[in-house]
Amino acid sequence: MEFNVDQGVEILARTPSVLRALLGDLGSHWTHANYGEDTFSPFDVLGHLIHGEQTDWIPRAQIILAHGESRPFEPFDRFAQYEVSLGKTVSELIDQFATLREANIRALRGMGLAPAQLELRGAHPEFGSITLGAMLATWVVHDLNHIAQVARAMAYQYRDEVGPWKQYLSILPK
Repeated sequence: MEFNVDQGVEILARTPSVLRALLGDLGSHWTHANYGEDTFSPFDVLGHLIHGEQTDWIPRAQIILAHGESRPFEPFDRFAQYEVSLGKTVSELIDQFATLREANIRALRGMGLAPAQLELRGAHPEFGSITLGAMLATWVVHDLNHIAQVARAMAYQYRDEVGPWKQYLSILPK
């Protein structure tokens, strides 16, 4: 399926409410547990998504539109959430994420991107030349990836308790 801004926004607009439904008012045994070494907890995912809203998707789209490949993106710190989220609650993070996402969707729609603009190129610090359309499609898939990651971290907490059904639960490690 070819990337389409309106179709992408259908997912992007729902992510905060999906995370609120999954994580709102849960205990830390669900929100702060991960699924192994070097994995994110749901709490970490929220902080990571917030950092992306602040420094990644819309700022990089603006760079592409204004400068093309002549101005490379700043590298994205995939672990900035550990400092950004310090002292905050899950509810505070969800609210902050929802507010930032709403503003970024307004900004995206305000760009009035034509299909030809989705072919404009930017300079990614790791991947080199990328298109605006590929980056925006990645934003959508990035959300879905982290929703799955949240579900995986939560499911992992009962990995041993499910007994023989584990063989049928692809969300759990074999």
